[in-house]
Amino acid sequence: MGKKKITPREQDYAAWYQDVIRYGDLAEPAEVVKGCMVIKPHGYAIWEKIQAGLDKRFKETGHKNAYFPIFIPESFLKKEAEHVEGFSPELAVVTIGGGKELEERYVIRPTSETIIGHFFAKWIQSWRDLPLLINQWANVVRWELRTRMFLRTSEFLWQEGHTAHATHEEALEETLRMLEVYAEFAEGSMAMPVIRGVKTSAEKFAGAHKSYCIEAMMQNGYALQAGTSHDLGQNFGKAFDVKFQNAEKQLDYVWQTSWGVSTRLVGGLIMTHSDDNGLVLPPKLAPVHLAIVPIWRSDDQRAATLEAAERVASGARDAGLSVEVDLRDQSPGAKFFHWEQRGVPVRVEIGPRDVEAGTAVAKRRDTGDKETLPLDKIAPRAVELMDEIQRGLFAAAQQRMQDNTIVADSFDEVRAALKGATAERGGGKFVMAHIADDPEADQKIRSIKATVRCVPLEDKHGGGGKCIVTGKDVPARSIIAKAY
Repeated sequence: MGKKKITPREQDYAAWYQDVIRYGDLAEPAEVVKGCMVIKPHGYAIWEKIQAGLDKRFKETGHKNAYFPIFIPESFLKKEAEHVEGFSPELAVVTIGGGKELEERYVIRPTSETIIGHFFAKWIQSWRDLPLLINQWANVVRWELRTRMFLRTSEFLWQEGHTAHATHEEALEETLRMLEVYAEFAEGSMAMPVIRGVKTSAEKFAGAHKSYCIEAMMQNGYALQAGTSHDLGQNFGKAFDVKFQNAEKQLDYVWQTSWGVSTRLVGGLIMTHSDDNGLVLPPKLAPVHLAIVPIWRSDDQRAATLEAAERVASGARDAGLSVEVDLRDQSPGAKFFHWEQRGVPVRVEIGPRDVEAGTAVAKRRDTGDKETLPLDKIAPRAVELMDEIQRGLFAAAQQRMQDNTIVADSFDEVRAALKGATAERGGGKFVMAHIADDPEADQKIRSIKATVRCVPLEDKHGGGGKCIVTGKDVPARSIIAKAY
């Protein structure tokens, strides 16, 4: 069985991405349901690791999980004008139920601010009921015309946090706290550096007072919005009459937040770390840390080789690693490619000569480096390698972001920096420029098929200046980039 050929990144980055998903056995298009995908066990195992890591962090910050209906009365969306306008093009609407036309149409959940607002109005009466901190793990539907597995599909999996507070200060504190939870997870677990920022009016969530985000840079220089946290102000509180009696015994509307990440994180993981040989996974999110491939040429060699493999596996499991011993009836080469394309951080090869010498060969997925080690040293060394690989992947991604971030002082410089950049050929950049938060400036940037991704919360590029489009004073540079 020969090695499955993956399209090189330099040749066609978009095709490379699809090949990594295919040969990594992560997902496949659901051709019978246009725009949707089937997440296969290996891909779902990665999502489960993401879920577990985030869910732990949510609970540590006081949030509790709940579940709300997938069907939302159409009238609910219409209560918040900006919200319904923002989502209308993407809505899937149910008109018939049980063979009869419905008296009121239902929208299949694109997000849950409206229906959760309805129930918050029932649950909240007093300041003593606040803060109310809820998270939901769910699927949502947004009818996308152009789809790409994990990054943009008509149905996808996500979590959405929804909270209610007595004051705007508390709500803003929550918004920024959850943004930092996302950023810490992206950098600490995904080994994916991100920029924390605030969205412009054109890019903010429909119905929000202000939207914050984490933006990551993919290997082709394109931006990926990896998570958002929204300060909703009192907009949904007023739309759904979510009132409470404050400590001064006066009625007021609650201040709300919402925040979410989705299965697009799996896409971000792929495009941050993988190479032309297939998937590369950071150890903290790898379903399998260690793949052990025993090699024998005769029945006489088989028993001793398997015994050595099991000894290594047992030691690695005791050390807290997830291990697979590959006993399939396939050639060693085919097994090597299998685990390489699935992104397993370390592969261990044990052949007859290794058994005689009491050693095994450990190979890193990220660098391809090999080490020959005594059998009893494999497990402790593998633990060390997990940390080295995790740190190495983050450092490489961080350097790539630094190398592809430039400063521009005119619109022509921005246009020149992004000219020729495509999702297929790459060439993208993060261009730091002064740009006003107004429609004229936004449309000018869109005319070169780019967007203002965010204004970074941490200013590293020299403070304020004149907008490159309008000439207005702006307080800091923004990130302009082409994006997924």
